[in-house]
Amino acid sequence: MATIDQNSNSVLQGIARHINCLSEDNRNTRKRALEGIRKDTVGRKPSLEQAETGVIFSEIIKPLLKCFSDPVEKCRELAILLVKDFLKVITDPQENLPYIMPILVQRLGQQDIVETSEELRLELTGLLLDIVEFSGKKMAAYLDDCIKILAKAIIDPFPEVRKESCKCAAKLAKAIPEYFQMMSESLIKPLLMTITHQHSRVRVIVVETIGDVILYGNGKSVDTVVSHLAQRLFDQSPAVRKAVIKVVGTWLLDLPDRYSFHHKLIPLLLTGITDEQPDIQELADTLWYDTGMKYEKENEEELKDKIDFEKETPPHYPPNVERPNFGCRTLMMRHFSKILPGLMRDVLDWVVETRIKSASLLYTLLINTEDYVTQHLEPLLTGMYRASVDEEKSVVANIRKSSTLVGYFVAPDIWSKLVFKAVKTTQSFGCVLVLGGVIKGTERALLLPYLDNVCDVILTPDVCNTVQVQMHVELLSCVEGILTVAQDDAGPVSQKLFNLLLTILAQAQNQETADKVYQLLDELCKIQTLESRTQLFSRHTRPLLLTFTETFGMWNLHSVERQIFDTLVLEAGPVIGDLLGDIIPVMVSNLNPEKDPEVRLKFFSLLSKLVMSSSTTIDSQNKFGDFSAIVVKDMVIPNCVWSAGRTAGAIRTTAVSCMWALLQSGLLTQEKLAPVVEDLLTQMITAMDDSNKSTRLIACRVMTRLFELSGPSLELDRLHNMYPELLKRLDDSDDEIRITVAKTWLGYLGSFDGRYDAAMYKAHVEAIYKGLLVHLDDPDARIQKAILEVLSSAASLIPNMLIGAIEDIKHKHRSQHYCEELLSYTKTLITSS
Repeated sequence: MATIDQNSNSVLQGIARHINCLSEDNRNTRKRALEGIRKDTVGRKPSLEQAETGVIFSEIIKPLLKCFSDPVEKCRELAILLVKDFLKVITDPQENLPYIMPILVQRLGQQDIVETSEELRLELTGLLLDIVEFSGKKMAAYLDDCIKILAKAIIDPFPEVRKESCKCAAKLAKAIPEYFQMMSESLIKPLLMTITHQHSRVRVIVVETIGDVILYGNGKSVDTVVSHLAQRLFDQSPAVRKAVIKVVGTWLLDLPDRYSFHHKLIPLLLTGITDEQPDIQELADTLWYDTGMKYEKENEEELKDKIDFEKETPPHYPPNVERPNFGCRTLMMRHFSKILPGLMRDVLDWVVETRIKSASLLYTLLINTEDYVTQHLEPLLTGMYRASVDEEKSVVANIRKSSTLVGYFVAPDIWSKLVFKAVKTTQSFGCVLVLGGVIKGTERALLLPYLDNVCDVILTPDVCNTVQVQMHVELLSCVEGILTVAQDDAGPVSQKLFNLLLTILAQAQNQETADKVYQLLDELCKIQTLESRTQLFSRHTRPLLLTFTETFGMWNLHSVERQIFDTLVLEAGPVIGDLLGDIIPVMVSNLNPEKDPEVRLKFFSLLSKLVMSSSTTIDSQNKFGDFSAIVVKDMVIPNCVWSAGRTAGAIRTTAVSCMWALLQSGLLTQEKLAPVVEDLLTQMITAMDDSNKSTRLIACRVMTRLFELSGPSLELDRLHNMYPELLKRLDDSDDEIRITVAKTWLGYLGSFDGRYDAAMYKAHVEAIYKGLLVHLDDPDARIQKAILEVLSSAASLIPNMLIGAIEDIKHKHRSQHYCEELLSYTKTLITSS
């Protein structure tokens, strides 16, 4: 002991001058003094013993601490580092705390920043951390000072100071938990102010510190911090999210008051299970498993009966999903009612990220809740309906997955009442989306008794009669669910499913929807063991047609039934060849001239399409001939009658075009036309004089074809009544029509077929020759050539009369070579006869 005192006194005498120099005004003097003290004490070689250093430090600590306030930054730095080094080597450093702590409070714990240097504030915070580490339980006496310092240091502008102070707070909490809990709340506010710092490492350490401060402090602060931790689950840094999950998991396992906060902490932990980072998912899953096991063990007596008789994993359980342990399921069952309302609000939040996280959390909650969700089904479904119409695809995808779980865990007799009512009441595709998911999750045997009701609901006109693309998608999802779950047992509702698919196809707004309908029609074929789609239409087309019996007379342009009829007739192909008795009355009714012009145009368009592919549609069974007269008499002719207006003109053009298509297709024979040919000729002659060029042109073509088919059977008087109209068309303003009429003249002249009485009808022939010869002089060479051909055909009627007519006018004609050619031909004709 004497030796120690002697050595220490020797060192003190050696540094006495340095100690005195610490009070000098000259900054360099103070700096050299501090460097000299270091050199002669902690920097001395060989080193002093701990006891000697302790004696020296106790003598010089006050002047050193005074240097903490030195105006020169370098002097403050040297003093701080010197004190830190002394504390590391002395035996009982805590004995000096009564001197050190007030100085630290004075430098770091004031309302305003006293220590202006960031680096020195960091050193001072490091000094406090060292003190906490070596003092342990003895820090209880200085808890107030520590809290005062940390409350300011945690919100220091320098990020490194914040990190160091957080470490210090965590160490302090662990060192004296029994005292710390009384003061821990004072640190919560500064920690929460720092939790949003721009540096992710700062955020990580703040989250970890909050975990320790509350774990070893006052648990009531959970209420204050839980919303802030929830926000950190949206952090862009995976390290921050992982820290939150770790803290929350630790609280659920070790927090003394954790039972009071289960309903607030469980959602945070389970959110980590759906994190995008696999390591966070694994950590959250492990912590949740451990939480469940610990809860089960802690409540073993209370849960003994349930544990002993716990059901095995149900046979109908979501695939590729590991069932949570009994403790997790029990925890969720007890707290689901508290979690659900807030979650349903968050699913509808205005912030996209919140909605995404909440929707993914819902799926995890339902996995853990299982059939207990039945008791809270109505508010759950209400929230899901609204969330399923979200613009964010990931939200909708998670709601769809969650709705499937409802099907797995809730009996159909319960969910059907709520979902059916919602679908009928709101007609929202969100409700139909949920219905589709529930169907896919329901067990086959349980779903079968409700198939009829499900189909009736989705076939409700207010639901399926829509052009809304998203509604089509969800309705198709329902059909897919029924076919997937019921499989072969879907046969009894195949007609309803067929009706729904055709309804969607008729209103499809894009090819993707149409392709999906065709895919499901093929699936419907398979479950009924039908070889082709044609067989499917053969089985279901007529029942669907019969549903229109009472309404087809009232259809308008926007009637969904009319669109379905169009689609059905076109898609059925050869099947409709046997169903003309059901189809023709519908078309006759809707082509009545009293119907809306738009409707008639649509039906004429449909008829034209069918006629153009008659061999594979309306005449696939060679039965159309039985209805051809009805088509002409009741559909075409009434719509050729003239009436004023552009729309009426368009109808006439369409009707005449349809007639032309019928004649071109070969579906009309002379025998079938005989009953209606007179009326048809009358209307076509009228149409030849229509104001619309297209109508006139097509009417001329129709007349040509009619002469070819029925001309020889027409009476001569009837034929003579027609030629003035044909001559009139040769004066048409459009050359194309004049050339076409020339062909009509050939058909007309061919109708006489050697039965012409020249003597009786001489005046008519003379008028024909004169009218035609006028056009032989036309400026257009094409028309001259066409008229030459007509006159050559007409020459056989009264050749001598034609020769005389030519001789009278040939010297006036610009086409004298045609006159000569015609004259030569006619003379040859006379000679040969």
